[in-house]
Amino acid sequence: MVNCAVIMGRLVADPELRTTGNGISVTSFAVAVDRRFARSGEDRQTDFIDVIAWRQTADFVCKYFRKGSMIAIQGYIQTRTYEDKNGNKRKAVELVADNVSFCGSKAETGSGSFNRDDSFMNAQPAPSYSTADAGDFKEIPEDDLPF
Repeated sequence: MVNCAVIMGRLVADPELRTTGNGISVTSFAVAVDRRFARSGEDRQTDFIDVIAWRQTADFVCKYFRKGSMIAIQGYIQTRTYEDKNGNKRKAVELVADNVSFCGSKAETGSGSFNRDDSFMNAQPAPSYSTADAGDFKEIPEDDLPF
């Protein structure tokens, strides 16, 4: 079975860091994500995805992201049921963040990413080969291939 989700959007509000009774950092926040399509003559609709982050990921999000920040999140979908204050049963669907990355401009958010393994990586742009010509490459003899 596979449960993997990736979203990119803007934070709806400033994330707030909380701590469990055991001292574990946690934050929950919503991310506004535009839909991939728009009906003819209409504006593109936006979904508001609830996200929860734990431990160092929660610390990272609360330290570096604010309302309106562009954010990319990789994680998994989790559902839970609860009873509201009126006694009604409710169901919550959330994205549990494993990896969080900056997406906006460097001036807007800085650069880098964080994953729950506590590793920071500077965002490096992917190399562009759109202007390459045949002279930029060399042929490798088959007996020199590493596989």
